[in-house]
Amino acid sequence: MTPRKPVDTGDPDRLYTVTGGRSRADESFDLVTLIVSESAPTPGMQSEHARILELCEHPVALVEIAAELGLPVTVVRILLGDLLDTGHITARHPRAAASVASLPDSALLQEVLHGLRNL
Repeated sequence: MTPRKPVDTGDPDRLYTVTGGRSRADESFDLVTLIVSESAPTPGMQSEHARILELCEHPVALVEIAAELGLPVTVVRILLGDLLDTGHITARHPRAAASVASLPDSALLQEVLHGLRNL
């Protein structure tokens, strides 16, 4: 088995510059929160903000943005918080089931699984 490589979190000086020295991320962004641009990048905008707006012309999950930018999720959350505060993006949070009763019946799911296996 090949040993795992350490995760590269980026140059600390660069990350400090990108976030303006902030280290507290907006925890309201879940990893699967879908982000959608509400405007095009403007002249003079921070390059990471502009890149996020370009990526999010169609809904994109936070984790995908982090992977595309090569930045830690915490840093992307900070950047998304900036864009949300200025109205440049909309965040579509995942919906949780209201209760266990609203989830599909496990017997029905078993029948669907058996039907798929029979195909």
